[in-house]
Amino acid sequence: MKRLFNKQIRILLMTNGLILIASAMFGPIYALFVEKIGGDLLDASYAFGAYALAAGITTLISGKYADKLKENELIVVFGYGIMGVAFLGYTLVNSIWSLLIVQVLIGLGEAIYSPAFDAVYSKHLDGHKSGREWGAWESINYFTTAFGAIVGGFLVISFGFNTMFIVMGLLSFASAIYIFKLPRRLL
Repeated sequence: MKRLFNKQIRILLMTNGLILIASAMFGPIYALFVEKIGGDLLDASYAFGAYALAAGITTLISGKYADKLKENELIVVFGYGIMGVAFLGYTLVNSIWSLLIVQVLIGLGEAIYSPAFDAVYSKHLDGHKSGREWGAWESINYFTTAFGAIVGGFLVISFGFNTMFIVMGLLSFASAIYIFKLPRRLL
C-alpha cells in the first residue's frame, strides 16, 4: 500500500503538530491567566502585541538566515527549544512585565523556527502532490488547535495552569529532541 506522504513530511507534520498543540492549549484561556496575575484585558492585548511584534521582526531576520544555512533542521530545533523554555517560563510569571518577557520569547522562538520549517517542508514536497501536502499541514494546524484547546482547558480545570505550562514545554522539547536526534539524511 502506498503512503499518502513521504517519511520526511510525516515527521514534520508530527513534530510541528506537537508544537501547535502546545500553543493551542493556552489560546482560549489566555485572558483568564492574565487576570489571575493581576492584569486586565488591555494588559492581555499589550502582551499579545509584544509577542506579535517580536515574531514579525524576527521572522524577517530568521528567513534571511534560513536561506544561508545548510541545515535548517537545526534552526527548527533551536526555535522549538526556545518555545519550550518560554512555555516553562509561564510557571514563573507573576506580573505583566514577566508575562511580556515570556510572550516576546515565544514570539522569538516561533519566528526562528517558522521560516526554517517552511524551507525544510518545501524541500521534501512531492511536486505532484504539493497541494495535498500543504493542505495536510494546514489541516493539522486546525486539528491541533481544536485538540489543544480542549486539552488545555481540561488540564487547567483539573490540575492548574502550571501543569498545562509544563505539558506545553515538554511537547516542545519532545519535538526538538526528536528532530535533533534524526540522522540528517532523513530531513
